[in-house]
Order: sequence, then C-alpha cells, then structure tokens
Amino acid sequence: LKAATMTARRSTGSIETARALWYTAAGKAELRPEPLLATKTGEARVRTLYSSISRGTERLVFSGQVGQSEWERMRAPLQAGKFPFPVKYGYCAVGRVERGPDDLSGKTVFCLHPHQDVFHAPTGMLAVVPANIPPKRATLAANAETALNALWDAGAGPGDRIAIVGGGIVGLMVASIAARLPGASVTVVDVDASRAALVEALGARFATPDIAAVATGDADIVIHTSVSAAGLNAAIDLAGTEATIVELSWYGDKPVAIQLGGPFHSRRLKLVSSQVGQVSPGRRPRWTYARRMAVALCLLDHAALDGLVVDEIAFADAPKLMPSLLGPNAKGLAPVIRYG
Repeated sequence: LKAATMTARRSTGSIETARALWYTAAGKAELRPEPLLATKTGEARVRTLYSSISRGTERLVFSGQVGQSEWERMRAPLQAGKFPFPVKYGYCAVGRVERGPDDLSGKTVFCLHPHQDVFHAPTGMLAVVPANIPPKRATLAANAETALNALWDAGAGPGDRIAIVGGGIVGLMVASIAARLPGASVTVVDVDASRAALVEALGARFATPDIAAVATGDADIVIHTSVSAAGLNAAIDLAGTEATIVELSWYGDKPVAIQLGGPFHSRRLKLVSSQVGQVSPGRRPRWTYARRMAVALCLLDHAALDGLVVDEIAFADAPKLMPSLLGPNAKGLAPVIRYG
C-alpha cells in the first residue's frame, strides 16, 4: 500500500502530483504529471481502482477524428485540454474516496473522469457503487446509462422483438437490459461468432448477419452500435413495418452511406439518434442525471456482465498499448485499465 501511495502521489514541495493519460497527437499517448492541490469544499479525493476504455468514442479522440463542429459538445465532463490535441479524455473511472464528506469517505464511487490514478472531483459527480457490484464491473456504468437511454428513446417494452446490430460493449449492455423486459425476444447480430456464449449468458440470442433476418423476424425495435455503414444498413433491413431503428454509433467526422431506398419509405421506418448527453425526452421532466446513473449502477447486478470486463491492462502500460487497443483492426472487447 505504501509503494502504491508513493507511486500515485509524488510530492513537489507542498503540491502532490498524480499521473494522467493524455492523447498528445494522432495515435500517440503519454502519462503526464497532474498537480493535486488541496481538496476544496464540496470536493473529494478519489484513488482510482479501474477505468474503462470507450473504444468507440476514444478511438475517434485518439485518432483525431472529432470534427471541429463537435469539439465543445463532445467534451467529457472533467476533460482537460482541448480537441484535437493534447487532451485528457475518458469518463469511466471507479475508485475509493480517500478524503471527503463522512457519507462518502471510504466508499467506492463511479465518476465521469479521465484516466488518472488519483483525482479530485465535485462530490455531486460521484455516484456510490452498490456494495453488491464489484468495482471492475462498475466501470460499465456509463455504458449502462447509454443503453438505458437508448431503450427509452426506442420506446421498447415487454414482448417486443428487439434486434441489436453490433456486439461490442454498448450493444451487449443494451442486450443485457432489454433481455430483462418481460416476454421480450432479444437477438444480438455480430460477425464474431465467438461472442455467442456471452450473449446467451446475458439472456439474449446470437445470430451472424447471414441468418439475422431469420433469427429476428420483423423486429419491433432495432438498435445499431457497430459504427459501420454495413451495420446500419443491416439494421434497416431487419426492421419490421413502422419499426424504430435507434442509431447509437458515433462516427466523428466520417461520412456514412445509408440505404434509404428500397422498402425504407414503404415500411414507414423511423430512424432515431440516441445520445447519452441528454436524458431521453420522455423522461427528461422527471429524471435527473443522478437518478439515471443510480439506476444504471443497479442494472449492473448481473454476474454475466463480468464477461465484458475480463481483459485488463496496467495503467503504466497504457501509452504503449493504446495504438493497438484503439486501432481500426483491434479485436475483442476493450480492456479496463487497472491501477496499483
């Protein structure tokens, strides 16, 4: 514990320093010292246990593909630096409160904070992780929030036939929540057949694209997460008459070719964007961000979700591994970063 403390806290006079992961140029990352001043009233000091890499969003940030028109809208809540570079980015940190109000001291918390070994954050941005949720699994809270919001945007309900195109972490999280709707039939469509066992453990069915139409039938709801034109067009093909297709992929500044010919209009399909930065309109008058996050954390009470966070890397190794983890041909699910 003493060694870990000395590694995470380097004293420079009266100012302590932490380490943070910065994206410094396209395809380049480094650990930089971060000065830690004394915590202010309304702040807490958190020692990070794990943080999750968002392969979809962070891949675009890391490669410099965040369009200038989105630089302000796509800022992470506690981001430092400016797009395109250098930028300290990330929003899936879980840690233990070392200093703060009595009701938070010693608690495990989730925070929308970039990858950093020790940080100070406003207490209002810290969500206490339920005792039955392991810290590593709790890094999925932001994904659970995104999935919950998407299902609200879709209007999904009991008994619906729901197809999810894209079996990455967000798609699998959508499947996990959707499969708990009474009577719902949920199918995940992905090119990687090795994900079938994980999908089934989450309570859904798995199908490869060649059998997707047979497996899903005319879907009531289709949710697309694959960040590809082929995936989005496959989602359109799977939608039944007057069904809703929810687009969860974010493409940065990359153009996407969508097939809006064929039966798109005759079937009166609805294509809806979903983005977690705003609570879904149907819930917005009553739901705060804190309420949504609290529910998202409770939705992680599913042991099969540990299959989404099996792989991990050490924080010290992150700069050299990020090019391969966030490269266009990266395989598997994104790993979590382990601290200490």
